[in-house]
Amino acid sequence: MLIVERGSSVSIVRWALIVALSTVAGARALAADAPLSFSKDVAPILLKNCHACHGAPEPKGGYQVSNFALATKPGDSGAAPFTAGKPEESEVLTLISSTDADTRMPKEAEALPAPQVELIRRWIAEGAKYDGADPNAPLASIVPKLAQPDPPATYRRSVPITAVAFSPDGKEIAASGYHEITIWNVESGALLRRIKNVAERTYSLDYAPNGSLLAVAGGTPGQMGEAKLFDPAQGTLVKELGSMGDVAYRAVFNPAGAKLAVGGADRSIRVYDVASGKQEILIEDHADWVVGLAWSGDGAKIASASRDKTSKLFNAANGESMMTYSGQGDQVFGVAFSNDGKLIFTAGADKKIHAWNPDDGAKKGEIAGFSKEVFGLVTHQDKIISASGDKSVQQHRVEGLKQFKTYPGHTDAVFCVTYHPGTVAKNGDKVEVVMPARVAAGSFLGEVRIWNAEDGAPVASFVAAPGYVAPPATAAK
Repeated sequence: MLIVERGSSVSIVRWALIVALSTVAGARALAADAPLSFSKDVAPILLKNCHACHGAPEPKGGYQVSNFALATKPGDSGAAPFTAGKPEESEVLTLISSTDADTRMPKEAEALPAPQVELIRRWIAEGAKYDGADPNAPLASIVPKLAQPDPPATYRRSVPITAVAFSPDGKEIAASGYHEITIWNVESGALLRRIKNVAERTYSLDYAPNGSLLAVAGGTPGQMGEAKLFDPAQGTLVKELGSMGDVAYRAVFNPAGAKLAVGGADRSIRVYDVASGKQEILIEDHADWVVGLAWSGDGAKIASASRDKTSKLFNAANGESMMTYSGQGDQVFGVAFSNDGKLIFTAGADKKIHAWNPDDGAKKGEIAGFSKEVFGLVTHQDKIISASGDKSVQQHRVEGLKQFKTYPGHTDAVFCVTYHPGTVAKNGDKVEVVMPARVAAGSFLGEVRIWNAEDGAPVASFVAAPGYVAPPATAAK
């Protein structure tokens, strides 16, 4: 798993939406007679403009805006952020309305539009009241839910592929996009469908075992995270499982498809009941982003991977911590169980895959030989398949941790990898292969490549950006 920034500017469509929302909010604030709403009017401004710096575990200036209760407590300055009925005595208003670039907030960003500043001033003057049920609820969970912008009809440039997943029947593959998920034919690489109403960036895709649902985790860095369930055949939103104050990086179904575990940049792991959409467990045991999750084969345990340089094991029934592995020594991006559950594999920034015992946390072995970070990791039976920043996709075997196969073709960092075991059919006493096992991976350049798992033969490759036309190659001189 990789958290990646691209140098391209914000799209015109998205910028237009932001401006439009700002204008509408300002008009509502100035024209409406009814008292302003914190959740509808003020929280969206704080979430978009302040949360990136003041929503972290160690917020700048000691001022935290993750929820209303924290946003009303002074930071290191000791001054009241909001003084009910007294805008002139409210430090937040003083800072966002300042004309001094050195003191104005937000720092190193454009000043808030005048209508938004006036909106906050008026809300304070009206009493700075909270209109939600729980003042400790994350801002992202109380702001109005808006449909996400449409993706570009035609991509002018490719986007990094940060998530791929085979459908359970192995005939289709889903890939991350910009405000969308694209669905492709595995054999031909042809585009089949586009799923909209998706966050700006998607970092995780996982099909329910029966193929009826596609779990999508992503968000806008520093502002919001979301986990949604879509009908992959129709492209319709089935359920929104919850909003977080920062990006959701992993969402994975348990083996039965009844539960979904979600991890994100808010350092939490949430377990949802798929049928009801209700959050059943909240785990807050990591000190940094949770970017990888895996269920044990029996569904009894959840393993995690985090930027805090640890992998942890939890009881899936109650969220209790069972074991911590700190042997990676660097950020951990991927995690997976062995087929028998006797080993946990973790991969990360130390350019290695570690194998450790979930019973005592002891390291049992490692796979080295990568020249850059290992971002993606999946296992199936005796196979360990990885994706690395060194442009490689490799298969190792659990027995002896020896390399079995490499999958060539990618020309830039590979961020994600997925595996399909293939399908077979019985014909009397014979077992015939209907579809061979497949491996697929996505890269920074936006390319998805698919291979036969056993012999490494290429099946299909495409840039997962509908309508994108690559520029002609420059002739060598």
